[in-house]
Amino acid sequence: MTKKERIKAAVSGQKPDCLPYSLWTHMPGIDLDPVLLAEKTYEFYKTYDVDFIKTMNNGMYAIEDFGCEVDYSDIERGGVARVTKTPVHEPEDWLTLKKCSCHEGSLHRELASLELLLQKVKGEDVPVVFTVFSPATTADKLSGKKMLSHIRSGHGEMVKKALEIITETTMEVAAEAIRLGADGIFFASQMSSYDTMTAEEYMEYGRPYDLKVLEAAGDGWLNTLHAHGNNIMFEVLKDYPVSVFNWHAWETLPDLDEAFCLTGKCLMGGLQRMDITNRNKNAIQHQIFESFKQLKGLHQILTPGCVIRYPLDDEMLEYVKRTKDFVESKMQNHI
Repeated sequence: MTKKERIKAAVSGQKPDCLPYSLWTHMPGIDLDPVLLAEKTYEFYKTYDVDFIKTMNNGMYAIEDFGCEVDYSDIERGGVARVTKTPVHEPEDWLTLKKCSCHEGSLHRELASLELLLQKVKGEDVPVVFTVFSPATTADKLSGKKMLSHIRSGHGEMVKKALEIITETTMEVAAEAIRLGADGIFFASQMSSYDTMTAEEYMEYGRPYDLKVLEAAGDGWLNTLHAHGNNIMFEVLKDYPVSVFNWHAWETLPDLDEAFCLTGKCLMGGLQRMDITNRNKNAIQHQIFESFKQLKGLHQILTPGCVIRYPLDDEMLEYVKRTKDFVESKMQNHI
């Protein structure tokens, strides 16, 4: 099978020739240069022989054009980016946000890098998914984490006005990514956790806007929901109109077999990312074994639950595929 055939088999519930897998990380110092990002993403794909490519955009690209400034210096040390300037301080500031064009600024930069990457893989039959953040995620980031306090202090209607603007912008980005040739979007929802919002709040300030973005990307066949963090709102997310469901499997519920039974979707996950970073080889082997044991090589794309944190270790990344192939060969007689 080609890589695309392998992924399509997993998505449709057919038996692939082998369990498809992929990895991704951030590329600090690289991901603000669209040409270099495309080159290094292509090199990453070739080095680790992944079955699909997730674009490795910087995690704050969606907020820059709204007037934010970001410090990325901690990422290479295993940390996260920090917002150093935001247009939103008081609730009234939400009303000042204007729709951003995907043909300008940081949004254009990311889409230009996607286009370059698609040119590089032309003819290689490998799927590419483009990272898009949910409107609530973008709103929370660009406000310096003030969104919820403004909602809960009685200013939810002002936040909704901004969410409409953010959603229109995100819809344009998602649709353009598909038009350029991406096979789907990787829709990252970082607020749909019971540890962050209530289900009622997310149903009002999250889901309606999420569905509009997913509709805009509706021509993608590999649209993937990334439910970020612990204690995810599975009841809210399980029926989202996507082909693939991704979450921090083994770090938080549901388990793999439970998630498949209750969604009927192809699952993306099975590896704990910090076990890769921390070189916990036995843990990674066990997670791969349990994945085969529970799903029998069907309905799954083996990946981390989220981005692999720095420091990266080439040998450990290579270990993932080598161990997947080894475990799969041994399990064939047991599934």
